[in-house]
Parts: sequence; C-alpha cells; structure tokens
Amino acid sequence: MNRSIRFHVAFSSMWVLSKRDDDILPVEWLLNEIKNKFDVTDIDSRVSECSGMINLPDLTDSGEVLKEIKDLITNKYPNPDDTDFFRIEAEEVSGEKTAETGKPAEHTEDVPGSAPQNPASEKESAIKRIENFVGADKFKELARECVKIVPHLISNNIADAFTCRSYLISINDGCGLTTYLNAFAELVGELKLFNTHMSPRAAEFAPDPPGGEDNAFKSITDQLRSRSSGNIICIDISEWMSKLSDKDLRKFLRFVDENVAGQNIVFFKVPFVEQNVIKGIEENLRDIFTVTTIVIPPFTGDELIKCASSFLSDCGYSVNDDVWEIFNARIISEKSDGRFYGINTVKKIAREMLYEKQLSNIKNGSENKIICKADTLSIAYNDMGYDISGNEQLDELVGIESIRSKVEEIIAQIEASLSNKSLDSPCIHMRFIGNPGTGKTTVARIIGKILKEKGILRNGNFFEHSGRDLCGRYIGETAPKTAAICRDAYGSVLFIDEAYSLYRGGETSPRDYGREAIDTLIAEMENHRSDMVVIMAGYPDEMEKLMEGNAGLKSRMPYLIEFPNYTKEQLAEIFLRSAKKSFSYDSGFEDAVKLYFSSLSDEVVNSKEFSNARFVRNLFERTWGKAALRCQLNGEECTLLTVEDFALATSDKEFHNIMEQKKRTIGFAN
Repeated sequence: MNRSIRFHVAFSSMWVLSKRDDDILPVEWLLNEIKNKFDVTDIDSRVSECSGMINLPDLTDSGEVLKEIKDLITNKYPNPDDTDFFRIEAEEVSGEKTAETGKPAEHTEDVPGSAPQNPASEKESAIKRIENFVGADKFKELARECVKIVPHLISNNIADAFTCRSYLISINDGCGLTTYLNAFAELVGELKLFNTHMSPRAAEFAPDPPGGEDNAFKSITDQLRSRSSGNIICIDISEWMSKLSDKDLRKFLRFVDENVAGQNIVFFKVPFVEQNVIKGIEENLRDIFTVTTIVIPPFTGDELIKCASSFLSDCGYSVNDDVWEIFNARIISEKSDGRFYGINTVKKIAREMLYEKQLSNIKNGSENKIICKADTLSIAYNDMGYDISGNEQLDELVGIESIRSKVEEIIAQIEASLSNKSLDSPCIHMRFIGNPGTGKTTVARIIGKILKEKGILRNGNFFEHSGRDLCGRYIGETAPKTAAICRDAYGSVLFIDEAYSLYRGGETSPRDYGREAIDTLIAEMENHRSDMVVIMAGYPDEMEKLMEGNAGLKSRMPYLIEFPNYTKEQLAEIFLRSAKKSFSYDSGFEDAVKLYFSSLSDEVVNSKEFSNARFVRNLFERTWGKAALRCQLNGEECTLLTVEDFALATSDKEFHNIMEQKKRTIGFAN
C-alpha cells in the first residue's frame, strides 16, 4: 500500500522576524533539508510556514520521520529566543493513524471544501454554535451566507471572491468580539475555505493611536507581514476614526490590501456608533476594499440574563425566576462606574452565584442544583433593602423631614396625573441640589423603590452615572452610548451625578461631546417621560447654570428637591446609628462622638467641600478598623467599640485636619 505523511511546520512569527537578516529564511532552509532527506511532493511555503507530502517506504514509521524533521530544526537552532518557536502537525494520508498521537485521523483527504469524514463527531459544528449565540443577528446572517456560498465558490475555483472581502464590525468592548472571531475562524476551517493544512485562527491587532510614534503602524505592519495565511485578522481602527484620510493610515490600509487581504479574511473593528458615522467609515474603506458592515448592538438586560442562564445551565444548574432581581442589581452596580465588560462580567457574576450555592449546600447538607434567591443575596454589592418598603427606608434616614414631605408631595402629584385620563402623561424627572453626602443618591434609590411599589415604574431599578459617563471617546459614539444608558434605565431611575459636567458654557471644542449627550438625553426623557425617571444631582450653583444653558432640560425636570447640609447633631446621630447596627460600645463612647461633632465649626460643616454623611461614614469605618486591629492583637472577637478606638480614628490626618481648620478659624484650643 502506498503510504505518505502530510506535514505542516509553522514557525513563531516574532521569531522569524528576528531571523530576517539571515541569508535564507528558516522555512526555505527547512524545505531544502527535507527535500534532500526525503521523497517530497506537493510542497508549499510562506514566510513562516511550510507543508508538503513525504512518501514513506514500506516498514518506515511515520513517527520516526516526524522526529527527524524536529531534529533538523533543533540542531540548526539549538537555543531559540522563543522556546515555543515552532509547531508541527502531521498525519498519514491513509487515515490509519496520525503521526504525532497515534489517534485515528478525522479525515482522509484534504480537498478544499470537502466535508469532514466523521459527521458523527460529538463536537458541535461551528454554525450550530454560532446560531446558539445570544443576539448578534448580523453576525449570524454572515455565517449562514458563508455556509451557503463557500462550497460553490470552492467548486468553481474562485474562493478568493470570498477571502478578498473585508468586514467592518461595529461592536463595543465586552460584547463578544473575540468569541465571534474565533467562531468564524472555526467555521471557515470546517468549510475548507483556505487551501492550508493549518486550522484558521483569529488574531486581533490595534495600531498605535495618532500623535504617538512617527510611524504608528510599523509594529503592526511587521507582525502582519510575518503572519501565516489562512487566518482571521481583526484590526481595531477605533483610534483612527476621525483621521480616516490620514496619509499614514491610507498607506497602512493599502499594505493590508496587498499583503493580508485575500490570503486572510480581514475585519476592521470600531465601537458601536451612529449609523451616519459607520457610513462614513464604510466609504473610506471601500476606496480600497470590498466591505460588508456588521453592527452588533450592546446586550440588552434580557440578553445578559440569557447569557448567564445558558452559562449556569452548561454547568448543570437551574435558576429560580426571583434570582434575576439580584442578578440585575449586581449588573447595575457593575455598570455604574462606566466600566462594564459584557459577557466577561456576566460570567464573573455567574461563577460567584455558583460559589455561593456551594456554600449554601454545605451549610444545609444538600446537593441541590437549583439556585434560589437566598443563595445569591450576598452577590449584590449594595444592601438593596429587599425586606422593607421604600417608605420604611425613608423612615430610617436621619434629618430628612422636609425632604420626605417633598417626596410624598411629588409622588401624590404623579399618581393624580396618571389617574386623570384627560391629562397628558406627566414628566416625572427631577433635580436634586445639595452638597456632597447630603443623601441625594440614597433618596433617589428609595424613590425608585416607592414608584415601583406604587406601580408607576415597572422595574424600579437604580442606575447611577456621572455626567461624563454619557460621553463617548470617538465621534459618533456619544449618542448611542447615552441612548444605551437610558435604555438600561427604562422603567427605572437614572441618577446622573455631577450632571453639570456635561455643560461647559460658551464655545466647546469639537471633541467635547457634552452637548451631544444632553441633546440625546432630552430626546430620551421626552420619549419615555412616564416610563423612566431621570434625576440630575449636583451643587446648587452649577446645577442652576446647567438649567439656564439648557431650557429643554429645565422644562422637562419639573420637580426640584433641595438637600441641606446636616446639622452637627444629625451627623452625630448618623454615626451612632451606624455603630448600633453592628457593634456595642463602652460607656463614654456616645459622649465622645457627640463632643467631636459638636466641636466642628459652622464654617467647616457649612462649607461646599464638607462631605456630610460621607465624612461620617469614613470616620465610622476608620473607628471600627481601629477596633478590629485591637481585637486581632488581643485574640478577641470584634463586637465592642471603645472611646480609645474613636480617639485613634479622629487623630488620623483627614479627621484631625478638620479640627485644625476650626482652630485656625476661631482660635479653638484643646
């Protein structure tokens, strides 16, 4: 029987680059050596890879042939800079066994476009896996089109009609780009689109941003030049969206067209931006490439739940419906700082849910695989107050009598407006003005809960962002980013702290996207006037300037609540209430706390910089931190706060300086 071994050697791209000054590249040298040593046919080579068929004499073991090829390389390059500088794949064409592993080969012939000879394989096909993705409809359409047309292109020997096409993919970070690229590489590998023996792989690159090195593209050009063909190459051009006519970028794109496209499938990545911006990018790329655009919107809340449910199901667990309330609360917390990583964040939360479920099972002596609400309460970052009503939460707050009355008045007016069918749907947006730490965020969260309990809001969740969180980094990114933040908050409360940072007044630079964010926000506030509460918060003077500069905002925010600074007595009460929740304290502790706060000057307490309840919280945390250290040293459980703990906390710099300000102001001496 005629026997032969098909081999494929791929060198590390970076290692090949380091050998560029040699008279002959490693691939060329290796092929010459193999020709001299073996009977070789069907030879093919590129910059960093080579392949061919070695005819095997009778009784010759294919594993020995493979070992001889490895020895050729390691004898020539005994001390490579990269310990993983080459890789060999090999198999016998007869299909009896693979040269490296001895396992049955998955297919017996390598005809481009032929189907694998093992259709009963347990491995899920790429197209089936793609169809199971959550969302990504446009990407699924591309995959289906690929499955339909590639076999026809291959049979007509015009596969380059597909490989020479490029794709513009508009997608935000954390929305699955790497997963989609890897799945597409797997798909084109299954379809045998490329006439190569290596499985296609996905690789992502990003040129240096404008304004850096003289040649921002040198590094990426060198890397691409050394890449083997038959892969999926994704180039992130987000930083260059506003400089698409730059001569260096155009030169780089021509390089990609001449050296990368056709031999590979090229994707250009930008963030999820407005359609008119996408169209402009398309037009610039189409000067050089045939481009198809794939827009993948950010995941909706329901899609994130589907992703988490699928992940947990794959792990063998089911989830009670009421758990998703906790999950959503955690997602809101993750999004609140403007840094959210989509699927990666979802998987992080799901793994925490699994961990907490195991702890619950250990405690209860159970092996239950149904995750319930009680198993997951600890994964929410904030105490969401699930067990008490919104009004009860208001009752627990210190010094908000006037605010409570205003809240009750506003809610009564909203209810009356909704019950009167002759009136238009009311605008229920609000302005909160006051200094830091005066309870604006806490009250906003409670209002959302009360409105949910009264049926005015369908979700009652709380989304907190700073004003600049609404602004994008690139042209065309701000409007969809603001709209996405609003979309999350439909049926809930969108709390925008330091909202005045969106308005600079006077002339604005082309890259100041605050005005665009405000315009988008106003449209969302109008279109969802009775299904979303936007609460803007900040200092009184700055908020007034914001409203004066944006009449559309002021008219859509009919409710105003002022948050005064806490009195010194109220600050002491807030501290002691916090202490009573978790600790007992010794005699004299309460007096020491009241004395400290009463000793603060009026100038300090009423200043714009004083952080009110936030200052109290920091001092309380510092106090029990001192207590915890004391108990650790004494080998005791930390349940008691002492006067000494409090004295040590107030002697720390930031709290001591408050008293120093008082001394300088009114001559107080201890």
